[in-house]
Amino acid sequence: MADVDERNSREVKENSTTVRGNKQWVRLNVGGTYFLTTKTTLSRDTNSFLFRLCQEDSDLISDRDETGAYLIDRDPTYFSPVLNYLRHGKLVINKDLAEEGVLEEAEFYNITELIHLVKERICHRDARPLRDSKKHVYRVLQCHEDELTQMVSTMSDGWKFEQLINIGSQYNYGNEDHAEFLCVVSREYGTTALNSKETEPTDRAKVLQQKGSRM
Repeated sequence: MADVDERNSREVKENSTTVRGNKQWVRLNVGGTYFLTTKTTLSRDTNSFLFRLCQEDSDLISDRDETGAYLIDRDPTYFSPVLNYLRHGKLVINKDLAEEGVLEEAEFYNITELIHLVKERICHRDARPLRDSKKHVYRVLQCHEDELTQMVSTMSDGWKFEQLINIGSQYNYGNEDHAEFLCVVSREYGTTALNSKETEPTDRAKVLQQKGSRM
């Protein structure tokens, strides 16, 4: 392990010598992770911290490590989307990263357009309905044994059969005994559907409601 670390350190120093010989390239040490980029990339936003950092007459006081890389005490994970934006002008955030984290970095480096893009992404994300935002509406309907077939045939419009309970009471109809049942049905609604006209009962749903009014 020590040999590997020593070799990696030697490669970094050798590469840094080449970079220092080319004034176009800039090495950044962000939170212990090295990033290699160009002054052209860092100059995308002329009001940003990174633009000021790479200027030869920079007014910023920034320490450098032994390789000549600028030391920046920030999270390297969230710096990657910032640097990539400066490279190609697009906001690309991995699924395991929080938009708020990228926003913090964009604000720290004072990259105005990126700040707007991340804020728009957050607003769009928060406006989307959550997958778990769907709700279930349950109804308990009382019916006679000879009405079960009719009830099942009226179960449309998203209604689903959940459970049938024999409540044991019986009544006489002619010469035959008929049991009574409780029929539990459900329907799934999204958050938007609960607040829209979709909640208005259709003709078949009204049949279920009328049967449920016996309870």
